[in-house]
Amino acid sequence: MSQPKKRDLIVTRLFDAPLELVWRAWTEPKHVMRWWGPEHFTAPVAKIDFREGGTSLLCMRASQEYGGQDFYSTLYYTKIVPMERIEYFENLSDENGVTVEPAALGLPNDFPTNMRSVVRLRQWVTKPK
Repeated sequence: MSQPKKRDLIVTRLFDAPLELVWRAWTEPKHVMRWWGPEHFTAPVAKIDFREGGTSLLCMRASQEYGGQDFYSTLYYTKIVPMERIEYFENLSDENGVTVEPAALGLPNDFPTNMRSVVRLRQWVTKPK
């Protein structure tokens, strides 16, 4: 059986907000809890150890309509450049931050582990017309 191809996924988002606020949205629990997870999910847990070598524990909770279960993950930070860049590896975990294999949660065998993410922040300034 052949291994699936690995591909990079690049997502670009523009926010009408100061760079400092967008940075805090990634680094402060009260802000992370407002956006972590898809629509119909909440984020009741965001234990942030935001430093190189630190690990954060995040939880997203499905609405009752979608089963109401909690899904935990960890972010292990490998590089942080304040106001510019965040690099981390993400894994599924239990509520204690212990890594859980995706198959143990009923996910496909090829569900990614050690997902590397790079968040780059840039200030965009537009000139008035």
